[in-house]
Amino acid sequence: MNKDLIIGVVVSVALHSTVLFLGQKSPPPKKIAPPKEEVVQFEMPPLDEEKPDKVEDLNEEPVENQLAPPSLIDLPTIVPIEAFTQPLTPPPPPGMVASGAISIPVLKPGANFGKGIANLFDINNLDQRPTPRVQPQPAYPYEMSRAGISGDVVVEFIINENGDVIDTRIVRSSHREFEVPAVQAVQKWKFKAGRKGGKAVKVRVSQLIEFNLEDSK
Repeated sequence: MNKDLIIGVVVSVALHSTVLFLGQKSPPPKKIAPPKEEVVQFEMPPLDEEKPDKVEDLNEEPVENQLAPPSLIDLPTIVPIEAFTQPLTPPPPPGMVASGAISIPVLKPGANFGKGIANLFDINNLDQRPTPRVQPQPAYPYEMSRAGISGDVVVEFIINENGDVIDTRIVRSSHREFEVPAVQAVQKWKFKAGRKGGKAVKVRVSQLIEFNLEDSK
């Protein structure tokens, strides 16, 4: 047998064997399952039982009808002039003197004013008449000023040895509303005392006090 032929046959068989071996399909790789994760389940807390809302019944007591307060009608009102005038307080009964009130003795002319006062002289019988030092004017009454009324008052008063007015009285007046302001003013007057025989004496004086609208402005 030819040696080359034998070698050729061996080589051919080896090649075919290799091809057949390689041609066989290799088994698919085994799939490895992933490790299972352990799931831990927590217990849920119990839910509070829902309570139904309590609805209070409305008070079914009858409600009394309440009347609304009367409303004031905004209308202009006419105020009479008399509403701004203040009536004079009547004098107290005889024998009763109100506290803080000024007593104004009203005597008829020629009455014995100053009777019982020792060493009382008339102004016409003095050697030296009293001279005023402080003589404030009386206040004009508001009602009389507003009404445009003028007037006058004659006041008689006594001046003592110190030049102070110690007693007063109304001789006459055109309107009674002027009497109180006149007396209040005279009681505040101060004088240099009148003299008789070189000595200061008490003296009785009469004075006319006029209330003039022109002077009050």
